[in-house]
Amino acid sequence: MVSILHRASGVALFVAMPVLLWWLYASLRSAESYQAATGWLQSIPVKLLLSGLLWAFLHHFYAGLRHLAMDVHWMTSLQKARFSSRVVLLLVGLSMLGLLPAIW
Repeated sequence: MVSILHRASGVALFVAMPVLLWWLYASLRSAESYQAATGWLQSIPVKLLLSGLLWAFLHHFYAGLRHLAMDVHWMTSLQKARFSSRVVLLLVGLSMLGLLPAIW
């Protein structure tokens, strides 16, 4: 499950990158475009989207560290792999609780 979500979160981040870069470019063009770009951040759908992207980033990051550890033959037994996947989910949950107030 964690490995599949790692791939899905990577795809989501890849697809969202052009939109985020366009938003950054739009916010840097002028003071008016900055105001318009920051105005979008106040809407509920955008906050939900950013929350989802935050989850995708955190999951991809922690699961990627898990995969790197497994690539160097740490935690390769089934029991250790299941434990490390639970640790990834716990770290993502705790990180989301800590970082969501910055979005909302």
